[in-house]
Amino acid sequence: MINEKDHREDIRNEELENIRELGVTNIPVKDDKIYVLPIIGQIEGHNMVPPQSKATKYEHVIPQLVNIEMNSNVEGILVVLNTVGGDVEAGLAISEMINSLSKPTVSLVIGGGHSIGVPLATSSDYSFISPTATMIIHPIRMNGLVIGVPQTFEYFKKMQERINDFIVRTSKIEKDTLQELLTKTDNLLNDMGTILIGKEAVQSGLIDEVGGIKEAIDKLKTLINEKKSTP
Repeated sequence: MINEKDHREDIRNEELENIRELGVTNIPVKDDKIYVLPIIGQIEGHNMVPPQSKATKYEHVIPQLVNIEMNSNVEGILVVLNTVGGDVEAGLAISEMINSLSKPTVSLVIGGGHSIGVPLATSSDYSFISPTATMIIHPIRMNGLVIGVPQTFEYFKKMQERINDFIVRTSKIEKDTLQELLTKTDNLLNDMGTILIGKEAVQSGLIDEVGGIKEAIDKLKTLINEKKSTP
């Protein structure tokens, strides 16, 4: 009886430690066939976000993705997104790693998939968005002092091209359509870009389907079974 109580306490302590360190209650273990990867709040890169803000830290996510790839018991990954965006380099790095996984992946945008959250949403094999979820597409930007305007402009141009190329490569949207959405001036207040709600993201070609948890899990199971049946 005492051993059972100690075991339950150890499990609880491990879950609390995982929440504190990784933002999730579980990490890939023997019986986990589908791993849920939440990407929430702001994507934190080389600079820390304010302590009162929720954040997804790339130094936490990347080791998880490596462990998922190496763990033979994990058969599929469900990426759940509710993010305002954040660090472009970190977000694009995570997107590339999700896209490079050998295991079936499905993404689900539940609240928002804004800014660099767009390539994070399209990085999976198949993507869903809930009916009321939103995605804001806008050009990259920066705050603070700019030294060397032509050089900074060229850097921004190359960075935007990297993001656009990834989105076009991992979704059904046309490059011209994406560029049009990025440069709209009558959709966002005091900003360039477009806000897409639910089915609008599907109609544009960014997201594959409108749906929720049930649809995402069902699709992931289908992809897993298809992979198993492929010689």
